[in-house]
Amino acid sequence: MNTSVLNNDFQEIVTGRRSIKRYDPTVKISREEMTEILRKANMAPSSVNLQPWRFLVIDSPEAKAKLAPLARFNQTQVETSSAVIAVFGDLDSFAYAEEIYGKAVELGYMPADVKERLMESITQYYANMTPEVNLQTVLIDCGLVSMQLMLVARAHGYDTNPIGGYEKDKIAEAFGLDPKRYFPVMLISIGKAADSGHPSYRLPVDKVATWK
Repeated sequence: MNTSVLNNDFQEIVTGRRSIKRYDPTVKISREEMTEILRKANMAPSSVNLQPWRFLVIDSPEAKAKLAPLARFNQTQVETSSAVIAVFGDLDSFAYAEEIYGKAVELGYMPADVKERLMESITQYYANMTPEVNLQTVLIDCGLVSMQLMLVARAHGYDTNPIGGYEKDKIAEAFGLDPKRYFPVMLISIGKAADSGHPSYRLPVDKVATWK
């Protein structure tokens, strides 16, 4: 078990982030600290605040053994990390709209009449949304929360690696989730880095941005 010291140096967190493949297998993140990491990641923005991301924290030997054949090209991360977090997009995230907006009223974040107008508008919007648009919205939101999770992990003294190479058509069902509702977005390994990783070349800003 490990409880890290928080790093509040945002410059170091961003510029020092690396995609780490090998971790110290003796370091385990406590459920309390993992919960705190996910709580902070959960503060990422999302379309109309529906927070469609769902985290499956795979940290037990049994769950890792189940994941291993589904992520066969990323065995080192699965074996040595403290956990692998599977990020899923909930295609029925609207089911939580009443809870989210009702709680916002209860906490004094918005007046009740504003909540009712928003719920009416959002209900109509989602009723007419195509599955393709819904999926694209969920993917954007899950990308935002995934990056936030990786930066929060760095602040807690851990490193991560986003993984796209796994059996996306099998992972939900393998862990008892409805594949028609929960869309796999990525895996994120997390743990204490066993090495410093490798810096990578980044295109200069003038090649990725334009001003008009």
